[in-house]
Amino acid sequence: MAKSLKDLFLNNKKWVANKLEQDPTYFEKLAKGQAPNFLWIGCSDSRVPANEITGTESGEIFVHRNIANMVVHTDMNLLSVLDYSVNVLKVKHVMVVGHYGCGGVNAALGNQQVGLIDNWLRNIKDVARLHKDELDQILDVQEKSNRLVELNVQEQVFNLSKTSIVQNAWAQGNELAVHGIVYDVKNGILKDLGISMGDVGALDNVYVFNVEQASSGAA
Repeated sequence: MAKSLKDLFLNNKKWVANKLEQDPTYFEKLAKGQAPNFLWIGCSDSRVPANEITGTESGEIFVHRNIANMVVHTDMNLLSVLDYSVNVLKVKHVMVVGHYGCGGVNAALGNQQVGLIDNWLRNIKDVARLHKDELDQILDVQEKSNRLVELNVQEQVFNLSKTSIVQNAWAQGNELAVHGIVYDVKNGILKDLGISMGDVGALDNVYVFNVEQASSGAA
């Protein structure tokens, strides 16, 4: 286990040596650019590394991470990543990946102040409020946390589909799907929640943009 910055640099050299042993042109090819098919929106939790979990190489997954894998419409960082992924990299799949045992979700279920992050966690509390009737029926603390993790992923998939970025891509006929996935830290398995959107059909009409009007130059 790495305990110091020096350890990280040593590990980096070993990693480089290993890659070059497998393919002497590995970094030469990597430096030419990227063309990933996937955007991973995941949690910042150190136990949930996208490439390692999926067994993919550098250049195969574009990654955005924040506390509890949120899609907040005022988050310019997230929106910039999404816009670049969809409109420049032309990714075909956007994945919201939550994980069981998420500290952000657990904190949102309680009433203890944590700090500045309380303002961020309020978005998860909104999800809990939206699904209060279901969550109130779950008495086991861990089961309730696990279910909120899943519901949070579901709502973030909907939030992605509410963005003009995703809706415009669909209107233009781009091959783009948004998926909800949960990672189980206890066994390392990714679980497909069966939540996948490729158009605005599942959205309430109030969230659906008139794309023709938006593209006509209306101020």
